[in-house]
Amino acid sequence: MAKEKDTQLFEYTEDSIKSLDWKEHIRLRPGMYIGKLGDGSSPDDGIYVLVKEVIDNCIDEFAMGHGKSVELSIEGKMVTVRDFGRGIPLGKVVDVVSKVNTGAKFDSKVFQKSVGLNGVGTKAVNALSSYFKVTAIREGKEKSAEFERGALIKEHKETKTSEENGTRVSFLPDENIFKNYRFISEFLESQLWNYCFLNAGLKINFNGRTYLSKNGLLDLLQRKTNEDEIRYPIIHLKGNDIEVAITHNNDYGEDIHSFVNGQHTTQGGTHQQAFREAYVKTIRDFFKKDYDASDIRTGIVAAVSVRVVEPVFESQTKTKLGSLNVDVDGPTMRQFVMDFLSRELDNFLHKNPSTADAMKKRIEQSERERKELAGIKKLANERAKKANLHNKKLRDCRYHLDEEPPAKGKEDFLVKQKETTIFITEGDSASGSITKARSVETQAVFSLRGKPLNCFGLTKKVVYENEEFNLLQHALNIEDGLDGLRYNNVVIATDADVDGMHIRLLLMTFFLQFFPDLVKHEKVYVLDTPLFRVRNKQQTIYCYDESEKQAAVKKLGGKPEITRFKGLGEISPDEFAGFIGADMRKQLMRLEHGDHIQQLLEYYMGKNTPQRQDFIIENLRFELDKVEETA
Repeated sequence: MAKEKDTQLFEYTEDSIKSLDWKEHIRLRPGMYIGKLGDGSSPDDGIYVLVKEVIDNCIDEFAMGHGKSVELSIEGKMVTVRDFGRGIPLGKVVDVVSKVNTGAKFDSKVFQKSVGLNGVGTKAVNALSSYFKVTAIREGKEKSAEFERGALIKEHKETKTSEENGTRVSFLPDENIFKNYRFISEFLESQLWNYCFLNAGLKINFNGRTYLSKNGLLDLLQRKTNEDEIRYPIIHLKGNDIEVAITHNNDYGEDIHSFVNGQHTTQGGTHQQAFREAYVKTIRDFFKKDYDASDIRTGIVAAVSVRVVEPVFESQTKTKLGSLNVDVDGPTMRQFVMDFLSRELDNFLHKNPSTADAMKKRIEQSERERKELAGIKKLANERAKKANLHNKKLRDCRYHLDEEPPAKGKEDFLVKQKETTIFITEGDSASGSITKARSVETQAVFSLRGKPLNCFGLTKKVVYENEEFNLLQHALNIEDGLDGLRYNNVVIATDADVDGMHIRLLLMTFFLQFFPDLVKHEKVYVLDTPLFRVRNKQQTIYCYDESEKQAAVKKLGGKPEITRFKGLGEISPDEFAGFIGADMRKQLMRLEHGDHIQQLLEYYMGKNTPQRQDFIIENLRFELDKVEETA
């Protein structure tokens, strides 16, 4: 009887079919429109996508020759964006931000080579904001409309104004969707600089600071590199609808930044692949030598930007270009980039023999190192197979970043790929807790055995000779670069004690030394786990530092039970599930502008120096002072 009753409860009838309006669908499936939600601790979290969607419209105005500046302000959690373009036609202010598939971007005569083409961007911002207001200013008149979670609450009448033409959008991300979020200015600044690099002459003002680039991608590469690191001056080439900047350093791997119509395609796409192929062919033809492609591209630092009519992206977040052609009836992306590089880069190298010679020396250095590693790599790969990686060291997940999405359910699949995470942890107890608490769909666990080797100053040979490093690079699938990376987030999860901190540093050194692309492309994080659990019979509060513990004790009153977690293994799987779920707290491992990788590693991981001892003593004193203040 019970089985029959359950069947009736889940009967599939006409009543099972639901129709959602635009805002309900966006709020039910926000990941389809803005990627992962997050709390703002990662640069690809949804709150930054909301800002981007609004600014993209301003950039499109600039690209069409209307408005030379954009103003962005964030006060608390309220975001306001003002451009000085043409302004939304006053009679369509409400429709443009609240009717999906409505907008001028569908008219290619009005917005050629635009970023936003799906008529969704500002609608998603509107639906996912607890408050949203849009104001259009045109020819001495303005019109505003206000919304709550996508629903129109007030449509203002047209009024006269003396303001310049343009559009102003203010929104407050909905805290029911974005839990405990905060805006981190460094992530926004990186986003704004990219806009400026891709739109030379555009001025962006953000909370009183001005961002401006005069030399486009040349400025971008100068910001991404250090003059002492690069092997030759940056090559900067510009053409119709394409711009390229190239140099080499001594790092392993490739560091290629790609853009389409001003959109940072962090996952690459057809234009980035076309650049990689065209670059290799041009170099081979110039030097008249069949160099291995990996030798040509190892150590490359480059940026490529293209302008495309009606680009096709693989998801609404526009992080990977799928377009095969530059124009509807134009050349293929591959041919377009190939023709440009084979002409312009070849001419540049003929005119600059010293640059060509420096490039050749870097390629041949990579060639020598690759040949030295050939025999070791073969043995290392055989060892990895014998170690039965997927059973002994790696508890894998079901979704992976390197898999092609299916035709059906593609958007959901892409959302899952963005969520894929691998936790790198040490010890059976810690890995056991995470393994039991994780999401088997999107979270994997790699278990280290003991402390990794300090690999600072060593060559890549050690990656294959050291079993732990070899198995780790196989688990991530990064032996040949980021193209095969299996997880979108690499999270170092170690104990919050001295040994755990040491293991964390050793892993950071490993990535910076041999796979800096992972760090530069902001894939590596450090997991924050609570140091304390403060509870009474009614409530439990987890605290991540001494000040949070003191606040929790004060809040709960009396004499609550206080537990100090000494290691991850002491946290039960049930508790751990809350720390690695939707509200996971993690810190991004990122390089600041001007950071020199080898200098950083020398300072922190080289031989002890008086300077480093002084740094440790001063920072220890600072931390002790903070503890005393909160005591």
